[in-house]
Amino acid sequence: MNTSPHSFHIPVMGLGFTIDSPIRVAHLGINSVVSVVDDLLLEKIRRHYSELHQIPYKSIGRTAENGRTRRVKEFLSMMNQIVSEKFDAVKSQSFFTESEKDRYFDLLPSGSDMKKKYKELYFMADGALREKLGDALTAMMKPGEIQVNIMSKVDLLRTGDDGIPLSPEHSDANTALKGFAESDVDGSLVLSAGFNPRLYGYLAEFGDFYRLSGKQPKKRIILKVSDYRSALIQGKFLAKKGIEIAEFRIESGINCGGHAFASEGVMLPTVLEEFAEKKHELVATFDPLIQSYYEEQGWSFPEMTFEERTPAVTVQGGIGNNGEMQRLLDYYGVDSTGWGSPFLLVPEATCVDHETMTLLGDAGENDFYLSNVSPLGVPFNNVRGNGSEKNKLELIEKGKPGSKCPKGFLSTNTEFTENPICTASAQYQILKIDQLKSNMTDEEKLEQQINEILDKDCLCNNLGFSALIRLGIVPETHGKQAICPGPNLAWFDRTYSMEEMVDHIYGRTTELEQPERPHMFAKEMSMYVEYLEKMMAQTGDDPKERRKLTKMKANLEQGMDRCYELSQKEPYPGENLESLGRIVYEQRKRLDELFQQEAGAEA
Repeated sequence: MNTSPHSFHIPVMGLGFTIDSPIRVAHLGINSVVSVVDDLLLEKIRRHYSELHQIPYKSIGRTAENGRTRRVKEFLSMMNQIVSEKFDAVKSQSFFTESEKDRYFDLLPSGSDMKKKYKELYFMADGALREKLGDALTAMMKPGEIQVNIMSKVDLLRTGDDGIPLSPEHSDANTALKGFAESDVDGSLVLSAGFNPRLYGYLAEFGDFYRLSGKQPKKRIILKVSDYRSALIQGKFLAKKGIEIAEFRIESGINCGGHAFASEGVMLPTVLEEFAEKKHELVATFDPLIQSYYEEQGWSFPEMTFEERTPAVTVQGGIGNNGEMQRLLDYYGVDSTGWGSPFLLVPEATCVDHETMTLLGDAGENDFYLSNVSPLGVPFNNVRGNGSEKNKLELIEKGKPGSKCPKGFLSTNTEFTENPICTASAQYQILKIDQLKSNMTDEEKLEQQINEILDKDCLCNNLGFSALIRLGIVPETHGKQAICPGPNLAWFDRTYSMEEMVDHIYGRTTELEQPERPHMFAKEMSMYVEYLEKMMAQTGDDPKERRKLTKMKANLEQGMDRCYELSQKEPYPGENLESLGRIVYEQRKRLDELFQQEAGAEA
């Protein structure tokens, strides 16, 4: 179950936007997630914060032995030290002095026991009872958890100096995992972007993921999943290795920030209903496998209550107001929620440069779109006019398209080379465009395909520049900042203080409300129908691909049925259920028309 004092967390955003969020918000009891994909970026940030906090720093060079693991480990250990020192300082402060300790309690949900006791303390007369309650409240305080994200798909197996691939433990994901495991962080590892048996199997090498000597695991596993089946398959694989899942983090496949790993049209309401119905079956499935592993190892497995053994279930992706959050918490029974993109406009919480933050605040609905820029070939949520886009267009204009590929984390293409290269690299783009020009005679199709190639962006490098600019590590004139907001950000139009955003999340203010904003499920539905329309335009006569589209339509219709049923219920305050019913009608009609047109074209 969720043990955080809050009912929300700040998910990972890009490579750099939450790279220092624990340092910014953990002393206030708020969980946040750090990406460790780019260890070279981590090293630059570590140097910055080590100097700022007078922590001894020794550089780990790019070619240092086990450099990636060491960079991740040292960065996280430094972060843990800063968070611990800040939190201890907050705990030592007096109550009711307008201190960070008071902020800690002021930000808590209004109905929390801690907040009720805090208010009770305020009205108590000085004396032993007041001092006792104050000490008890201080003891109840806990810092926000440092959570670390590894994208399972970003797992390049590097080669040695001799050009021969290194052994599996040296892959990018495994070396990042080892850095987290060897750090002194008592936190969670968020595994996202699909099932990676090599990475999952490597978890068993580290004792911190187990209940050794009857103690809680020092490091816990959070699986980001798109549906119940995925949770069951991945959870069983890990359970066979004795690894428990602390939390299943459900994310909308399409209404999110960053990469959109779109499902086959299965919408959040469908997924959430299945988890609500079957959540406790997960324990019955995993527990025997976990206990069997412990027995094989000769370890004792501690007795726990059913509640203690049940993984938390959280959800994120497009949540925009307290009414929607209450729907998720109360109606669907999730334990907590993730609020990502809105925090890009909270300077105290995330690491975003001024130019990009201004762009996000000014952007409207039509400025946010699913782009083709990712070298992974996965749709990528984007905003028009960002620094990376401007830089890319300038290079194309100069006749020098593509990136020099300084980091290579997304190098997966072997079409022209023995070793993988990135489709956003100048090397790939020049080779591919030359190939197309040699083989294609249709000028219109040639231009279209060249534009698709040139659309790829250097996300490895450019998703980190905003943080470097914000921290003053590189100058503002550097540009090239990529950004990955969810479309929900269209309804937030300026920068916000931490108090403003948290009060909005908990429904303590109406200042941020925009009544015309569609329900989060309505937006997800519209995005899926639009995505399906694009897929139909790209799909030829392949029967297998046609069956996929038909299945997607059926799944969407199932989600629409659930959304319509929901639209007839009593809304939570601020929950725009009226928009949900209206958009179900509009999108079902649009869906039917798409398939009628398709049938007509085939006839």
